[in-house]
Amino acid sequence: MSRDNPTIVALIPARSGSKRVPHKNIRPLAGHPLIAYSISAAVNSGVFSEVLVSTDSEKYADIARHYGAGVPFLRPQEYAESFSPDIEFVEHALNNLKDQGREYDAFSILRPTSPFRKAETIQRAWNEFLAQEGVDSLRAVELCHEHPCKMWVVRGERMMPLIPFGPAEQPWHSSQYPTLPEVYVQNASLEIAWSTVATAGHTIAGNVLMPFITRDDEGLDVNNEYDWMLVEKMIEVGYASLPPISQTPYPLDN
Repeated sequence: MSRDNPTIVALIPARSGSKRVPHKNIRPLAGHPLIAYSISAAVNSGVFSEVLVSTDSEKYADIARHYGAGVPFLRPQEYAESFSPDIEFVEHALNNLKDQGREYDAFSILRPTSPFRKAETIQRAWNEFLAQEGVDSLRAVELCHEHPCKMWVVRGERMMPLIPFGPAEQPWHSSQYPTLPEVYVQNASLEIAWSTVATAGHTIAGNVLMPFITRDDEGLDVNNEYDWMLVEKMIEVGYASLPPISQTPYPLDN
């Protein structure tokens, strides 16, 4: 393996046991199951040697294959619980690929709950990652909407600012948003890391992270019923757009 012309595999995690929105990873959005948009963007980006779905469900695996992803193995149930850390499914996938003689220099996590990530988003992130030296990983971020300088810790009948900085005469919690330090929050659009970060360091991020700043709808995440209503309306009025899909819709009623 070489970083002069590195290879990368896409890992799309899709466990079947979602609690807030049951089976959200295959819930229909604009005619296709949610996971289809991440698969389509990954395949159409041309970045990946393989696009794989990590799932514990045979039905999810069948849907993933319908849209062009590979599912060469199922994720064990112990790695598909509500509190299972991401490193478990990543190591499981990379180790199984290695056993099959398929090793890659890097991996990217593309979560189905971020369906507005485009092929161009992935291409831009991969190019930015390759342009940096000495980084372990890249993670998608965006400017926060709810600024931590406006947040409080409550203790009984008293509270204190989470971030107690700023001049005494103008503390940050009493300042206008544009005057506050720029703070970024991660979103679910994508992550990229060298495979050794996971296989040797047992983490998906490593120690040296670089930001990938998402644009417009690229970082939109769908995790609860409110999110679903919001993004459906955004699609309807043209404020957000989904990656194109060439396959016929999977018959989810079956």
